[in-house]
Amino acid sequence: MVIGLVAASAIVIIVLFIFIKGISPFINDYQGSGNASLLKFITGFTWTAGNYGILGMLINTLYLTLIATLVSSPISILTALFIVRIAPKRLSASIKSVIELLASIPSIIYGLFGMAVINFVVKNIGNLFNIQTAGGTSGLSTVIVLIIMMIPTITMISITSVEAVRQDQIHASLALGATKAQTDFKIVINGAKSGIFAAIILGVGRALGEATAVSMVCGNAITGPNLNLFDITRTLTSTMMLGLHESSGLDYDIRFSVGVVLMFIILLTSVTLNAIKRMLEKK
Repeated sequence: MVIGLVAASAIVIIVLFIFIKGISPFINDYQGSGNASLLKFITGFTWTAGNYGILGMLINTLYLTLIATLVSSPISILTALFIVRIAPKRLSASIKSVIELLASIPSIIYGLFGMAVINFVVKNIGNLFNIQTAGGTSGLSTVIVLIIMMIPTITMISITSVEAVRQDQIHASLALGATKAQTDFKIVINGAKSGIFAAIILGVGRALGEATAVSMVCGNAITGPNLNLFDITRTLTSTMMLGLHESSGLDYDIRFSVGVVLMFIILLTSVTLNAIKRMLEKK
């Protein structure tokens, strides 16, 4: 109980600190240079020194996360189903160990892999279709990195959910003449859908909050939104991280404002996905 209270208090303190720092650019007068415009901050499409607009980056962030979620979710669910229901025990244990290892790898490693390998692959794909890329640095590279990072998270929780499905329901389905595939897709996945959806919510949260790996492969465009996956892009998290240690004053504090927006987006996304989850559970 004490540990829980300490952890909860720490979270509250962190949120309050970020919120206070995040509103200061619109209130404080920075050595006579004035403050930032909240309207331009929310509705702007360009991010440069003295001109801070996040709407384009917000659209980019949601767009790239949506694509990554649509690709990683079915892969993760089918992988979890294969591990629990199809693969031999030794193979299942081996794959599970690999997924656990992937889930524990630091973000910087994924970013380095993205720079060295994924950017190279995307560049060659672009050349194949005569599409110009910035050396592979692009929205597509960002999406691929996010997919690779989301799959272990979603898969691990989905495995637990699939394993929790009652065996009597599975045996009853087989006894009634359903094939193993029909049982897996109609009984097992349906019975585990609550946990699977929770896994997807956590995966989306990781994608929205990822900064290090994303900033290394996205290109950090000045303007947005950019829906061309082969062009450079920019997200909320990469903006917060880029040049953080070289900035000061308004340019430094405005990054906390981006953090406030990001927290709100993550909270709103989580609430929306949980509402959809409850609707699915009632069916």
